[in-house]
Amino acid sequence: MSLVILAMLIWGAAWFVNVRLADSSFAERRSIRLLVPTIFGLTIILMWELIVRGLDVPLVILPPPSLVIQTTSENLPILWKDFVQTFLKGALRGYLIGCTSAMLVAILVERYRFLRRGLLPVASFMAALPIIGTAPILVMWFGFDWHSKAAVVVVMVFFPMLINAVAGLRESSFIQQDLMRTYAANAWQTFFKLKLPVAMPFIFNGLKISTTLALIGAIVAEFFGSPIVGMGFRISMSIGQLALDMVWAEIVVAALAGSLFYGLITIIEKGVTFWHPSQRG
Repeated sequence: MSLVILAMLIWGAAWFVNVRLADSSFAERRSIRLLVPTIFGLTIILMWELIVRGLDVPLVILPPPSLVIQTTSENLPILWKDFVQTFLKGALRGYLIGCTSAMLVAILVERYRFLRRGLLPVASFMAALPIIGTAPILVMWFGFDWHSKAAVVVVMVFFPMLINAVAGLRESSFIQQDLMRTYAANAWQTFFKLKLPVAMPFIFNGLKISTTLALIGAIVAEFFGSPIVGMGFRISMSIGQLALDMVWAEIVVAALAGSLFYGLITIIEKGVTFWHPSQRG
């Protein structure tokens, strides 16, 4: 119990420090904005370690972070192969195909009213379909390699991206479009100089949502059939072997990959939409 009490004391101290930092006059500095979540995250990990060891929690229930780190370091070649199979081959390819095709369809939907009235309700219906039901069907259609995982990712990211892109392309006002006609701009000039720039915040919102959906879709698809490599395959096999430390190692790799992918899209967004009020602070 002494470790549990120590964990509570550490949590209280970290809470006090974070409150003081967040309420200080330097709270808006970049260093403080990075320090606060860093302290918070490290505190959670340290409490996890102390509580699990203090209460003697069985490994099959929850392994301590130190064991997860040790397992990760000892299995880096396996984790790298799983990462390449799941993320680079399945999730990333499906993400690129799904988002690109959704953007092209969004241009047609914005251009033609009958598509907007007919396709968007269908898109909302398709987006609500449970991936746990569609994934095994796509695996049977496209086989057990990365192609089926990419197909699942395409289905998951296509409709959220489509809905966001269409909303963005329709964001420009009638006055703005009338001004472009006053300048004798044709339809494509209006699209590239007005509608597309205005739609960029919406498009990047869809891209950021799709980053998490892509990795989730690829991992779930691997539960229903995969070569003997991949994050989903490894998680499923490790659970059957009660190797919870390996499961958590794969979860850590997936979380890091998803966070870095999301961060990359956010950085690109800042460069493309630097003019938007949300990026100017």
